[in-house]
Amino acid sequence: MPRQAWQGPLEQVDEYRWRIPTSYDRRMRVPGLVFADEKLLQHITQDESLQQVANVAQLPGIVRASLAMPDIHWGYGFPIGGVAATDPDAGGVISPGGVGFDINCGVRCLRTDLTVEEVRPKLRQLIATLFKTIPCGVGMSGDIRFSQKEASRVMVQGAKWAVDQGYGTAADLAHTESQGRLDGADPETVSERAVTRGQGQLGTLGSGNHFLEVQVVETIFDARAAAVFGVGVGQVVLMIHSGSRGFGYQICDDHLGMMERAMSRYGITVPDRQLACTPVTSEEGQRYLGAIRCAANFAWANRQCLMHLARQVFERVFEKSWERLGMTLLYDVAHNIAKFEQHRVNGSQKTVCVHRKGATRAFPPGHADLPEDYRAIGQPVIIPGDMGRNSYLLVGTARAMEETFGTVCHGAGRMMSRAQAVRQASGRSIERELEQQGIIVMGRGRKGIAEEQPEAYKDVNDVVHVVHEAGIATRVARMRPLGAIKG
Repeated sequence: MPRQAWQGPLEQVDEYRWRIPTSYDRRMRVPGLVFADEKLLQHITQDESLQQVANVAQLPGIVRASLAMPDIHWGYGFPIGGVAATDPDAGGVISPGGVGFDINCGVRCLRTDLTVEEVRPKLRQLIATLFKTIPCGVGMSGDIRFSQKEASRVMVQGAKWAVDQGYGTAADLAHTESQGRLDGADPETVSERAVTRGQGQLGTLGSGNHFLEVQVVETIFDARAAAVFGVGVGQVVLMIHSGSRGFGYQICDDHLGMMERAMSRYGITVPDRQLACTPVTSEEGQRYLGAIRCAANFAWANRQCLMHLARQVFERVFEKSWERLGMTLLYDVAHNIAKFEQHRVNGSQKTVCVHRKGATRAFPPGHADLPEDYRAIGQPVIIPGDMGRNSYLLVGTARAMEETFGTVCHGAGRMMSRAQAVRQASGRSIERELEQQGIIVMGRGRKGIAEEQPEAYKDVNDVVHVVHEAGIATRVARMRPLGAIKG
């Protein structure tokens, strides 16, 4: 990971907002806006992520600002934690670098009626059974498969396909962003190679920062919202973090080259080839949109299948049906996505293409896209931390709609490269260290767990502090980990 420290200007707007002015680079069409405090900036300024914010500000058709969430760190093209909206009517572009390789990587949170006192005696058995049941790690495949003929239905129907196969209920769809399906998915834009890679990957966790984590609610900040979500102190919840796996990766790879070759045809130049893009309305832009919607739908089907497998494990360990255990889906949010949404730009409502790269939606109370039972309090926002500290449940705000296109961060954000984390873990057992804290972690290999050690990440408590104080989401509950499985 590059470690070239930021040398450019950074103007303080207030305690939690910082601006990169357009005067930094005459090619910038809009300023950069970074959400952070001085403590987080000490880390943020040590890599090239702020330069990436400035680079994104040069994209054709970008509106308002190139945004950076407090978990920002260096990524491919866009920084991870980067957000940008483009106006298709003004030559706005779409860029695979603004979505990422793991299209619709996302998190879902399940509530349960179990208490920590009920789970603690069976925790090791529970984590071991989850690890045995749910395939995790690089290249791992599972038992939930689909034929080449069935592939189009998965790509078009998303989570509904999984529910129709018996992997969940219609109620799950109501609490999934976009009901677990984006319209406009076009299987004709997806290569055979992508389909082949995806055939054994439904119901699989993957590797890297993906996880399934058993948590306990330790603090309630907003009693009204917590009551609506059905969570309380001492209650056990489950978080699942995964995406479109090799299927989405292949789609991104296929379309990156196509866009890079096409840019000159549209007279587009970018400061970094990783920002390859074409106009939203172009043939290449439309094909990419059709393909990433397929990948997004695949990811929602994957998380739906993962939840089904987790419910089965809880049934076996606690000898009750998942319904009797109260294992209902609280919400599922997408990261790594480009979506068309209505937002106010320069005083009028516009349909813009919102790129969220390692960032998650945070719509306010009253928004029509929210489930009816959550509409009065706002969209659930799920921000997981590392496997040794905390995770948070929040709600979106009207201020987020005004400033960030209804967006907040998606996690704590890496502070070390994977190679650095492995070096720092040399001679240590991360599993043993976590177990001494009462956290049971199982993974496919020691290297993967070393890469994901808590010290590799910013403290999510610091990140959420900025989010909450800046007013772009407000805290509802804080959870701490009991156990996790990792790839």
